Amino acid sequence: MMSEGLLLLANGAIIRGKSIGVDGEAFGELVFTTSLSGYEETLSDPSYNGQIVLFTYTHIGNYGAWTGELESDRIWAEGVVVRDACYYPSNAKSRGRLSDLLKEYGIVGIEGVDTRALTVMIREHGTIPAVLVCGDVSSVEIEALRERLAGWRYEVDLVRETTCSKVELMGKGRKSVALLDCGVKLGIVRKLLEGNVTVIRFPAHTSAEEILSWDPDGIIVSNGPGDPAVLGYAIETVRKLMGKVPMMGVCLGHQLISLALGCRTYKMKFGHRGTNHPVKDLKTGQIHITLQNHGYAVDPRSLEGKGLKVRQVSLNDGTIEGLEHEDLNILSTQYHPEGRPGPSDGARIFDEFLVML
Repeated sequence: MMSEGLLLLANGAIIRGKSIGVDGEAFGELVFTTSLSGYEETLSDPSYNGQIVLFTYTHIGNYGAWTGELESDRIWAEGVVVRDACYYPSNAKSRGRLSDLLKEYGIVGIEGVDTRALTVMIREHGTIPAVLVCGDVSSVEIEALRERLAGWRYEVDLVRETTCSKVELMGKGRKSVALLDCGVKLGIVRKLLEGNVTVIRFPAHTSAEEILSWDPDGIIVSNGPGDPAVLGYAIETVRKLMGKVPMMGVCLGHQLISLALGCRTYKMKFGHRGTNHPVKDLKTGQIHITLQNHGYAVDPRSLEGKGLKVRQVSLNDGTIEGLEHEDLNILSTQYHPEGRPGPSDGARIFDEFLVML
């Protein structure tokens, strides 16, 4: 028998549902993703550290769980909110249900929620701090959780939790790429390995001097969770690496490159998350459908005099989706070009980077 689940929002709302994960509690920033599928990749993306993920699509779990490779070694989302969780998946590759996946990794989740109404609330008022609690909870405990929620803050250094703990060497390719791991998705690593390169994965707090001592042919600054402006150590490392070898940034890496060049970032109202975001490449005129997961963006008003030019823009809201440096071999994308999950339209940016090597 399923236990009850409660979603308590910082604006005072209480949403009731049924538990589909473990009993317990999880604090996080409530965000929504518009992906219709790819829930395994989404939940295992380290960029969701510190967030409770709400799926706008009504049926989640249709093709089961453990159907392919996850994007990390665990589920990073703090909690999961869905309208309906499928308990009878149809997929020969599946080894279980979505609920089994959540229980395996100790994640709380609820179903039976009007996710569309919650999405409208987030779009109107912005992302909302929340606590998701499942199991037997008294009214006194609910009040205690609401008091804790009032003091909860998302804007902290979440990268230190998601980065690797030591230098890792992967593959044996013609060229070598230093990967500054801020919470990298393994899909990015796999894409690089397909390009016949050796990947040297470094913890986010590694100094520029140590990275350069490995004599890499190029550098990638990865995706990751949270506010880029609090990552002073990573910004300084990126600044010292610029101009040494070709550099590419993905999502958080794109923001860190911009900050290292003196630009500004800002928190978006509700961010971009999902597999169906259209992006226009101003250089080629092509439009790509992209995978995105970010709550911060680069302020276009801060680009002047920094040597950066806008390469790609969002067709939904005009925000910056890609940058190039006028003099240095630097390019970046705000979206996830590896396409895990989602369309692979943006993968050609990896080809450009490999040519730069």
